[in-house]
Amino acid sequence: MDFKIGKGGEVTIIPVFKDSEKLPEFDELYQFLKEKEILTGKVGEVYADIGYKGDKVVLIGLGEEEKLTVDSIRKAYYQAGKELMKFKVESIQVEVPEFKNICYIDEIQGMIEGLLQSEYSFEKYLSQKKIKPSVREVYLNIIEGKKAEAIDKAIEEVKNIIDGVFLARDLVNEPAMTMTPKILAEKAKEELEGLGVDVKVYGQEEIEELGMEAFLAVSKGSAQEPQLIVMEYKGNEEAEEKLALVGKGLTFDSGGYCIKPGDSMNTMFTDMAGAAAVIGAMKAIAKSKLDKNVVAVVAACENLISGTAYKPGDIIGSMSGKTIEILNTDAEGRLTLADALWYAVKNLKANKVIDVATLTGACVVALGNINTGAITNNEDFMEEVKKASQIAGEPVWELPNNEEYKELNKGDFADLKNTGGRGAGTITAGLFLGEFVDSTPWVHLDIAGTSYSSKARGYLPKGATGVPVKTLYYLAKNFKNY
Repeated sequence: MDFKIGKGGEVTIIPVFKDSEKLPEFDELYQFLKEKEILTGKVGEVYADIGYKGDKVVLIGLGEEEKLTVDSIRKAYYQAGKELMKFKVESIQVEVPEFKNICYIDEIQGMIEGLLQSEYSFEKYLSQKKIKPSVREVYLNIIEGKKAEAIDKAIEEVKNIIDGVFLARDLVNEPAMTMTPKILAEKAKEELEGLGVDVKVYGQEEIEELGMEAFLAVSKGSAQEPQLIVMEYKGNEEAEEKLALVGKGLTFDSGGYCIKPGDSMNTMFTDMAGAAAVIGAMKAIAKSKLDKNVVAVVAACENLISGTAYKPGDIIGSMSGKTIEILNTDAEGRLTLADALWYAVKNLKANKVIDVATLTGACVVALGNINTGAITNNEDFMEEVKKASQIAGEPVWELPNNEEYKELNKGDFADLKNTGGRGAGTITAGLFLGEFVDSTPWVHLDIAGTSYSSKARGYLPKGATGVPVKTLYYLAKNFKNY
């Protein structure tokens, strides 16, 4: 879509609220629709009158004005975009009035994102495409006196963010046969290096030299070589503060010798959604030229079964020097992340670190696909993450981190064990990771329920959602340089 400020377009989009009384334009149509209860104004409700003799207008509901949020704007304009696609509309005019309690720039960004979200599809392997985006030109009819330069900048930012979200979705939606560790590393280079991100990829021998024994243990059962992908973006050479994003990169997870049931394995190509999210976020950050310093680390491998695979009962090392007793080979993500986190903190000298992982089925049981679970060792940093998630419309729910939970990870024959037992599985898995960040402020996000969906919800499609690319972007944008 090409966005322009001004009037134009063959169809006009007008927002209405449940408590709207009149529309300055098209009021006769609006009153008729209200009387017949065809349009009530609830969020995401769409009425299109764009037939041969129609008024060439799309009315969209935003709910009650006092309860309006940026996310409800996103959802409404997403539905409008879908409706426009049905009629193959190529150019539109979006009326941008001023809403109560919503910043004008935020309002515009919500509208833009909703329209852009409506265009996403992953149909690479379909012989006949189902979704055919049609809108090419979008004219924003803004209030007189609003600064066009600031609006243009806001539009460009949203486009950059959505590019990152769509990249993450595409990476996750690829089957494991076409998204091996090496291909993931190649994609990171392809997408980021031209944007000024330094991407280094380390193979088997270099990972061994680094002493990443936990990461290597997980990869031993696969013929695919593990890849350590390190991405560095320097948006502010004078600043010392550095944010690290660490993503779980299991390009396929069979569970190893603690093999998963068949029904649980058919979506395990998505177990690298954390990696995809940090790569997508790095793309959005670099394209927007944020004046921040951000690094990202992905330990990519497969967890498979073979004569060389690690086994329950094994005792393995880690880059940190801590030993780990393996009680369950399907608790593998925390092992790869342990070394990746240690690398981010000790080798890259990150001042704050956030990891993103499809870590536990327990998180899905606890929070479903609505909230991402979170664990932290630093409440101030957790508040930064929560604020970023609120801006993004990607809700996060903080879980407790009592010392008693940490005790459950203590090993009998090694420093730690790789599962704390059935109870509080999301918490103990997160706190296991906390053992590998030293005292660095850290937040863990468990996206097992939010990164992939069995059905579409709002502007999130069936399949990969791209959560939490937007949260990571806004976290980086508002990160303090000292």
